[in-house]
Amino acid sequence: MKGGGGYFYEWRMKQLSLLFFFVVSTTFVVWSWGKNPLFNTIFPSHGQVLQLFPGGEVKVKEVAQSKDDLREAQRFVNVSPPEISINTPSLNTQEDEGAVNLASPLVSINTPSLKTRGDEEVVNIASPLNSITAPSLDIQGDNKDSSTAREKHHGNTTEVVEKSVSSEGSETYIDSKPPKQQLVEPTSPKKQDSDVEEKACNFGKGKWVRDADRPLYSGFGCKQWLSPMWACRLTQRTDFAYEKLRWQPKECQMDNFSGPEFLKRMQDKTLALIGDSLGRQQFQSLMCMITGGEDRQDVEDVGREYGLVKARGSVRPDGWAYRFPITNTTILYYWSASLCKLEPIDPGNKTTYFAMHLDRPPAFLQRFISRFDVVVLNTGHHWNRGKLNANRWIMYVGGKPNTDRKIADIANAKNLTIHSIVKWLSDEIPKYPGLKGFYRSISPRHFFNGDWNSGGTCDSTTPGALEVFKNESSDSMASGAVKGTNVKLLDITALSEVREEGHISRYSIRGTPGMQDCLHWCLPGIPDTWNELLFAQI
Repeated sequence: MKGGGGYFYEWRMKQLSLLFFFVVSTTFVVWSWGKNPLFNTIFPSHGQVLQLFPGGEVKVKEVAQSKDDLREAQRFVNVSPPEISINTPSLNTQEDEGAVNLASPLVSINTPSLKTRGDEEVVNIASPLNSITAPSLDIQGDNKDSSTAREKHHGNTTEVVEKSVSSEGSETYIDSKPPKQQLVEPTSPKKQDSDVEEKACNFGKGKWVRDADRPLYSGFGCKQWLSPMWACRLTQRTDFAYEKLRWQPKECQMDNFSGPEFLKRMQDKTLALIGDSLGRQQFQSLMCMITGGEDRQDVEDVGREYGLVKARGSVRPDGWAYRFPITNTTILYYWSASLCKLEPIDPGNKTTYFAMHLDRPPAFLQRFISRFDVVVLNTGHHWNRGKLNANRWIMYVGGKPNTDRKIADIANAKNLTIHSIVKWLSDEIPKYPGLKGFYRSISPRHFFNGDWNSGGTCDSTTPGALEVFKNESSDSMASGAVKGTNVKLLDITALSEVREEGHISRYSIRGTPGMQDCLHWCLPGIPDTWNELLFAQI
C-alpha cells in the first residue's frame, strides 16, 4: 500500500506540474498575441477583430503605418489582411442615411456586398475580408499626398490610424492605410471631350444652295445706303436668280443673319471696314442687311467724328460712318485702296507725288484704332503699274524711297504691304482687349476675252459651279499674311470665284453700251455673303 500510495502521490504531482505548465504557457501565448510577428502569421491580431461600437459605426482597427505608405495610395487601394473568415451579409451606407445597418451577429462574418453611394461615385467592395479591394479611390483637392488632399477637401485633420468607409455629401471616398507591397497603380483619367481642341471651321469650303427667303433686302429699295450703279434691279437686267443663292459651309453651321442680332452683338461697339471699292460694296451691303433695306431716320451720320467729310472739289468723302442709337453701334468705311500710308511729298503742290509707305498702316487706321472693336481690311485691285502711275504713288520703305528692285516688283510690293499691315494690326490687338481684326481675301474678277479696257465681258447668267472643295484659301498671299498672327482671315475668294454671273456686267442705269464691269457685284448679291461670314465670326 505504501508503495502504491507513493506512486499515486507521484502521479498527482506530475498532473499538477503539467497543469501549471499549461497555465503558464497559455498566459504567455495570450500575452504575446499581437506582439510577436510569428503569432501574427498564424493567428489574427486582436486589433483586427471586428467590433461593434455604440451608434452602429463599424470599424476595423489596425496598427497605423507611416504616411509614406498612404502617399502612394492615391486612387486605388488593395488590402490583404490575415486569412480569417468574417461574414457580414449586408452593409450599406447611403448619403441620406446616417446610420449603418448590420444584419448579422458578430460570429462568423463575411462581407459579400459593401456599397457607398453619392451623387457622382459608387464604390463596390464585393470580396471577402481576406482580400478587400477598393476599385475606386479619388480624393479631390491637392495631389501632394493622399492624407493632405483629403484633409484639405473635407476639413479632416485626424491622422489615419483606422480603416473605415465613409460617405460625405456627393463625393465618396475611402480612408485607408494599405500595406505598401499591395498597392495598385492608378490609371490615367480619360481625356474629356472639352480637353480636345475644337477644330476651326473652314467657312470658305461648302456649296451654294437655293433659298426662297433670299435676298435679305429688296434690290429696289435701300436707297439710303446703296449706290444706284450697284443696284442691278434698277438697271435693264432681267435675270435675278443670283439673288436666291445662299452659302452653306460644309464643316460647320453658320448663323442666319439678322439685323437686330447683329446690332445686339455689336452693342456699344464700332466696326470699321478699310479698303478699296470692294470694301465700300461690303459696307453698303452691310448697311442694307442691318436695316432690311428700309429707310432709318434714327440712324445718325457721325462721319465728322472721324474726319469723313466731303472736301471741296471732291466727288465723295473718303468714307462714311453711321451710328445706330438703339444699341450705340457704329459702322464705318474708309477708302484706302493700297492699305498703306499715303503722304504728299510736296504738300503745297496740287500735282505732287505721294510717298506710298509700303511698311506703314494708313494714317486713319493708326489714328482711330483705339476706337474700333472690329476691323476688316482689304486691298488688291489697285496694285498694278497703271494705277500707281495714275495716282502718282512712289514706293517708300523705312521712310525712304525704295531702291530694292525685288520690292519694286508690283507683286512683291503688294505682298510686303499686306504682311506689314497685318503684322501691325496683330501687334495692336493685345493693347485693346476685345479688339478683333480680319483681313478679307481678294474679290475675284471675271473678265473673259479681254480685260476691263480691252473688250472683256462677263455675260453669264449661271454660276460656274455650286460647290467649293478647297481646304486652303485661293488667296495664298492673304492666308500667308495672317498665319501665326492675331488677325483672322475672312476667306471669300473661292466661294466668290464660282459666282461669275453675279457681276454688274454690261448693265447700267442709263442703259448705254460701254465697258463691262466684271469686278464689282450686283447688290443684293455676293458681298452679302461676305457679311454673313463676318457675322458668324464676331
